[in-house]
Amino acid sequence: MPKPTWVNLNERRRERVLHAAMAEFGRHGYSGGSLNVIAREAGVAKGSLFQYFDDKFDFFAHVAEHTSVEIYAAMAPHLGPLPRGVPFLDHLGGLVDVWMHYMATHPLERGVTAATTMELDPDIRRAVREPVHRLYAQGLRPLLASAIDSGELALDADIDALVSMLVLLLPQLALAQCEPGLDAGLALFDVRGAERSRRARRLLATLFEPARVAP
Repeated sequence: MPKPTWVNLNERRRERVLHAAMAEFGRHGYSGGSLNVIAREAGVAKGSLFQYFDDKFDFFAHVAEHTSVEIYAAMAPHLGPLPRGVPFLDHLGGLVDVWMHYMATHPLERGVTAATTMELDPDIRRAVREPVHRLYAQGLRPLLASAIDSGELALDADIDALVSMLVLLLPQLALAQCEPGLDAGLALFDVRGAERSRRARRLLATLFEPARVAP
C-alpha cells in the first residue's frame, strides 16, 4: 500500500515516478528492475521512494495495480453483457481488436503486462498476478454469461474454463504482436490491421467452437 506521502505527492511528480517505474519494470521485471534507475529517471532521490512505499515489492505491486486499472478503464466500454443482436464471436473479436491495438500503442502498459506475466520470482508473480487476473475475470464473465443467455453459447458451456482460457490468451495476444518468437503458429509478430484481426479471430473461433450453439 502506498504511504500517505505518495497520495499527497504533487501530481506531476507522482506521474514522473510512475512513468519511470513502468518503463524500468517493463524492461527488466521486478527482479531486474533498478530503483536507482527509476529514481534517476524520475528526478528524485532514491530515498524518496521509501518515503512513498515500504519496499521495492510494495512499489512494484502498486505499479502493477495502477497499470491494470488503467488498462481496465480503457477496455471497460467494450466489456459487459453482449449487445443485443450482435453475434458473440463478432463482439469478442472486436474486443480483442481493441485490446491488441491498445497494447500495440501503449508500450509502457504492455511492458508492465509482460513483467507481471513473466516475473521469475514465484512469490512476486503470485502476489501481482492474482489481483490482475481477478480484474480480467470481472470484465469477461458478464459477457460470457450473457452469450449463454442469448443462446450464442451452449447452456452447459463452462464459463469458468472459458474465463481461464481468455485470461491466458489475452496477455499472449498483447505481447506476441510486438515480441518476436512468442507465437509458434499464427506468426502474430509485427502484423497489424485487418490481417492481425483475422489471425486473432482464428484463435477465438478455435477456442469457442465447442461451446457455440449451431446456427
